[in-house]
Amino acid sequence: MAEHWVATDWGSTEHWKFVPYDAPTPGPGEITVRVHAAGMNPADRKHVSAPRLGVTMPVPIGYEISGEITAIGPDTIIGSGPAQIGDEVLAFRISGGYATEVTIPAEKAFAKPPALTHPAAANLLLAGTTAAEMLTVTRVQAGETILLHGASGAVGVSVLQQAAHRGVRVIGTASAARFDEVRRFGGVPVAYGEGLVDRVRDAADGEISAALDAVGTDEAVDVSLELVADRDRVVTIAAAARARAEEFRWIVGSAPDSARFRDSIRGELVNLAGRGMLEVPVARTYPLAEALEATRFLAEEHPGGKIALIP
Repeated sequence: MAEHWVATDWGSTEHWKFVPYDAPTPGPGEITVRVHAAGMNPADRKHVSAPRLGVTMPVPIGYEISGEITAIGPDTIIGSGPAQIGDEVLAFRISGGYATEVTIPAEKAFAKPPALTHPAAANLLLAGTTAAEMLTVTRVQAGETILLHGASGAVGVSVLQQAAHRGVRVIGTASAARFDEVRRFGGVPVAYGEGLVDRVRDAADGEISAALDAVGTDEAVDVSLELVADRDRVVTIAAAARARAEEFRWIVGSAPDSARFRDSIRGELVNLAGRGMLEVPVARTYPLAEALEATRFLAEEHPGGKIALIP
């Protein structure tokens, strides 16, 4: 019998339970995956913290996994093409990834690149598709210089790598302790805090074409709006209220347009990772049974990379 984490009520993690269950037999268009790693994201906790329209409890937790196919429904192919039992896959935008085994829509699964460990593969696509959408909606082009707030975080590191692949120069805000990480992925680091506008201008030595905010602070928004005149080329994933009030872009994966884009870009990102052009730094792993401790660490610390749960 499999085990998985579910939220039994809205609110804090005190309502999360690790319980046995039977993973359904896959039907047409479905596969069952033995989970080798479950990716962790702030959205995992956020999406069960308050009631959502059309969602009833209990809710299985987790959106990203990497593992091995144990069963395939009739006449079924996965997102990357034909597959068979025993193939290693990663999957994104699923329900119930914090599990030992899970049955999912096959189109959400892609062959795992051998270059990626399971913990890295399980953390590739939520951050990666978010980063890709930020670059796309701000119309970033080769040869431009852009500003990125939160350059050493999971989304930021993916932005840095995808921007480098596109021939884009990135000025990235971070703490001084994380400057080497920003440089490692091709960014020009600047410290956030008082005087940030001047430091960014000095580092850019020219026009800032777009601003991408992955932290949501007032400083990040204020500096972005001061340096980029076209508000259609300023985007945030964390300052929704400011974006609505001041009419710049805010994106969220649950919005229909964002969901369609992120689904469309998955294969390209998996391909980049397979070619060694998109790395996923992993800071720590936890046993699946210790998901509550891992969630507290993710919420309270600066892990310096992704976290994965290992069944």
